[in-house]
Amino acid sequence: VQLQASGGGLVQAGGALTISCSVTGINIDHGPMRWYRQAPETEREWVALITSSGATNYAASVKGRFTISRDRVKNLLYLQMNSLKPEDTAVYYCNTAEMGTQYWGQGTRVTVSA
Repeated sequence: VQLQASGGGLVQAGGALTISCSVTGINIDHGPMRWYRQAPETEREWVALITSSGATNYAASVKGRFTISRDRVKNLLYLQMNSLKPEDTAVYYCNTAEMGTQYWGQGTRVTVSA
């Protein structure tokens, strides 16, 4: 199983960005897929979740601004981020688990300028 996040970059506050995660070795809808993020000198925090049935859930800090989705044909996970704030600056990681093993992408950096 391999996860590879991409699409990060520099965006102004109030802007939007969509990052993606390419998943190989496992079906995108095998189970929950998650996005996490880690800002400098902070612990990694959970951002969003999509279950195998397509139900979604979000951290309070991003609810209403971020949308997690997936493409079952392309086996891609997405995170659409709107109304970005400087505090959204972080490295974003995609994650899943299978048979008790956690899998992480390498992360993609998102920087939001004030």
